[in-house]
Amino acid sequence: MQHNSNNTQTPGSAAAACSRSWRQQQQQRSSGSTCSAASDDARENATPTYVRQQPQEWQEMKPRQVAVQQLHDELLAILLPLRLAHHHLSQYKCKEALAALNKLPAKQLSSAGVLLLMARCLYELVDYSRAAEAFEAARAADPLSLEGMELYSTALWHLKRDVELAHLAQHVLAVDRLAPEAWCVAGNCFSLHREHESAVRLFQRALQLDPTMAYAATLVGHEHLAGEDLGAAAVAYQHALRNDHRHYNALYGLGQIYTKQEKHTEALVHFELAAKINPSSSVLRCCCGIALKKMGRLGEALTQLKAAIAIDGRNPLARFEVAGVLVALDRCHEALAELQQLQEIVPREPAVHFLMGRVHKRLQQPEAALAALNTALDLRPSAADRAAIKAAIDKVHLAEDEEDEEL
Repeated sequence: MQHNSNNTQTPGSAAAACSRSWRQQQQQRSSGSTCSAASDDARENATPTYVRQQPQEWQEMKPRQVAVQQLHDELLAILLPLRLAHHHLSQYKCKEALAALNKLPAKQLSSAGVLLLMARCLYELVDYSRAAEAFEAARAADPLSLEGMELYSTALWHLKRDVELAHLAQHVLAVDRLAPEAWCVAGNCFSLHREHESAVRLFQRALQLDPTMAYAATLVGHEHLAGEDLGAAAVAYQHALRNDHRHYNALYGLGQIYTKQEKHTEALVHFELAAKINPSSSVLRCCCGIALKKMGRLGEALTQLKAAIAIDGRNPLARFEVAGVLVALDRCHEALAELQQLQEIVPREPAVHFLMGRVHKRLQQPEAALAALNTALDLRPSAADRAAIKAAIDKVHLAEDEEDEEL
């Protein structure tokens, strides 16, 4: 029997084959670990630089983020109070607007824009003295800006400061003769000296430069009203309302025209419309009360007049009219208390002492009545009031019934 030599394997050759297989496995394992380490190095080298450097850059960005946040907070501290102040002023809530402005950072309170907003608020609150100070501070902060100068001149007009008003007129005309505000200031300067025709021409010049300027048209109306040209005044006020339907000053002017024409119902309608636009105006509330008083609606008149006093406790006309309504209602003790408070506000007003004398007489206090009437006479009243005061002095010892019979 013959055996195939190719398939026959001796024990020695089998051992050698096993040894070779073991060495090959070890080499494969060694080469695998080497490839793994190489692949880890390759992955590390392939990682982007910005990823490996992120912690360091974050540390560098932190101061910048803090600076941006601080800038954001500073802007909010300025913009939010300004937005709130503009919103309140648009609704004529001037006290709330001033409170919002006072929340601004201290360094912003001296800027021209903020000072101008404060001045407008004080102007609407009829605090003309403080308004003039704020307007002047705004002008000093920005001498070339004429914004709000027409209101500044009106405040000076109410304060009867003719020298300051003349200097302001010279300044604004030197800055810009083509600005309508400049001609409004010049017109107020002539109006203060009762040169109504010259004032009208200057206000009309302002309207030529800006036909949509409602305030200039209203000033034209005021001058015509002062000159008793009621028709021309009405045309001017209506022109103002066509350009700004919320311009309450023009509605007030129309109410004054109807009052002069003794159309008290129409006057009340316009005063109430104006008060609806500007509910914080003591003057408008007082006008409503006066119209109601002349219509014989004394209870409603008293309510409106007391509302005017609640808004502005130093409104002399409102207190005087309240006293008159209380006298008409035969509440003389209350009327006397009002007049005593009014006397502290306007101590040299003859009409106040005259009414006090009449009230004392009704209360059967002839000595006090005579003293009040003599004081009124000493304060140099007008010729018509002087005659009325002398007549009252002559009848101070007469009873009310006897005086009525004599009349």
